[in-house]
Amino acid sequence: MRIVRPSGERGHVDAGWLGSRHTFSFGHYHEPKWMGFGPLRVINEDRVAPGGGFPPHRHANMEILSYVISGALAHRDSTGSSGVLRPGEVQWMSAGSGIEHSEYNGGDGVPVHFLQIWIMPDRVNAPPDYDQRAFDPLQREGRWATLASPDGGDGSLAIRQQAWMRGVRLARDVSVEHALDPARLYWLHVVQGAVSADGGALSAGDALGMSGEQGSLRLTGAGDDVADVLLFDLPP
Repeated sequence: MRIVRPSGERGHVDAGWLGSRHTFSFGHYHEPKWMGFGPLRVINEDRVAPGGGFPPHRHANMEILSYVISGALAHRDSTGSSGVLRPGEVQWMSAGSGIEHSEYNGGDGVPVHFLQIWIMPDRVNAPPDYDQRAFDPLQREGRWATLASPDGGDGSLAIRQQAWMRGVRLARDVSVEHALDPARLYWLHVVQGAVSADGGALSAGDALGMSGEQGSLRLTGAGDDVADVLLFDLPP
């Protein structure tokens, strides 16, 4: 089964300093049909204005990934970890038994545009943890690269769930495939650009969910700009 989640149908928040699109129910946006997909609970596309940010707040028992598209995202948390993420970098924060953190625009006069991704962990009340890593965009040109995984393989961030987040960048007419296991769930999110997914057109912000599928998924770049795509490989 395949389901399409069009960009324009996502939830929307405009708080002045924050503009956000919610793929799944989050905060004041509640849609019973879109409460998550397997353990994938949140994909928020956030734009934070210069000087703006999320003040200190608390999380527990959630794997939180931040994927910067443009600008700079600054982070501080109660474990003493801090850092600034820029395009090509991914941050992992495992809230575990409880963590307080803040995120804010760490750039110099320009908005920061990023994805906030939440995945439910496969264990509860583990010690909080944090890591961030830079991924060379050239390693994703026309081929899949593993950005997050259960074991940190291939230089990826190690997360506390039997889930993989992979990324690829596709120029026009460049194609990649990914084998599909019918026992797994897959969520494809187009970060930027446009692709054809087995012949179906998807643009920035669009997503495709797959369950019980076998064979393979074929993606082809379909726009003038290089497409940036994430694929989540998830347990049911």
